[in-house]
Amino acid sequence: MSSPHPALGIDYGDARIGIAATDSEGILAYPVETIHQDHGKVIERIAEIVQNKHIRTLVLGLPVRMDGTEGTAAAKIRQFGEKLRLAIPHIPLLYVDECLTTVSAQAKLRQAGKKAKKQRSIIDQAAAVEILNSWITESNPGNSLFSNDPLF
Repeated sequence: MSSPHPALGIDYGDARIGIAATDSEGILAYPVETIHQDHGKVIERIAEIVQNKHIRTLVLGLPVRMDGTEGTAAAKIRQFGEKLRLAIPHIPLLYVDECLTTVSAQAKLRQAGKKAKKQRSIIDQAAAVEILNSWITESNPGNSLFSNDPLF
């Protein structure tokens, strides 16, 4: 399944929700914003972003255990996904295994010279970028931007 359209990546957390989007071709992911749960109106804000960015697919990170099973965290995210589905019924919602996306995002931020304290404000967005990158890779196996690059 290819991804020739803009998608929104969502890294759900109890305190913050990281949001990332792809370009109009669905090829490159970039951070958008962090939505703080205590501000309320989370679903409304996501719907607004979907409309403003002409999003055609929602990609929600789902924490799957190493053995492939889902726990209470996954159940909470599926409940959130159901709320999204009801609020934005015309946009398909997909789940992507978010296993280790935050760890990967933290490592990349460290490599970019971001200190742990500075990471807090952008880590959720970076994790959402990782979720989208996983979806892009799964959607286009063998069609990576780097597949013809001899270094990769």
